[in-house]
Amino acid sequence: QHRSMESCCRCSIGTYNGRTIVRRQFTGLHSADRLEQKSMLSERLLELVDAARSAARQAYNPYSNFAVGCAIRSKSGIIYRGCNVENASYSVTLCAERVAASQAILAGELLWESMVVLSPQRVSMCGTCRQFCHEFSPHVEVWTGFLDRNEDMFGPTPLWQLLPDGMRLEKFS
Repeated sequence: QHRSMESCCRCSIGTYNGRTIVRRQFTGLHSADRLEQKSMLSERLLELVDAARSAARQAYNPYSNFAVGCAIRSKSGIIYRGCNVENASYSVTLCAERVAASQAILAGELLWESMVVLSPQRVSMCGTCRQFCHEFSPHVEVWTGFLDRNEDMFGPTPLWQLLPDGMRLEKFS
């Protein structure tokens, strides 16, 4: 496993096992030549973080007490939120990512720009959610982070890198 990192103020950019990794702490300033671009990205990302955090407050999680919130920004700029919804029959529990994706699909938004998933401990999307979202928007940029803070966001990781051989069926006309 090879890892390389370059630092820019409170921003780390590097590679890990061939994947690009960007870690940003949004409280710091970046170099002057990148300030405008980074602050715009940070503002848009923080908007998604706030939406995911708000969604997590609505989680129905009486069995695990593990609230997860997800926010998806569509290519048109609209944000769709989702939270986990547990069930006594665990197999029918809904993950926050599929709830948010279903909201977007219901609105006719099938192309997504970015997605934020927040939880008490940073977690990666489960395989079911990866495949579900891959069906609609394999190039969506996925960020993960913690419910209680904005620091240590992990991403962006294109969904297709999280599911490199995602299943795609030919559409029959």
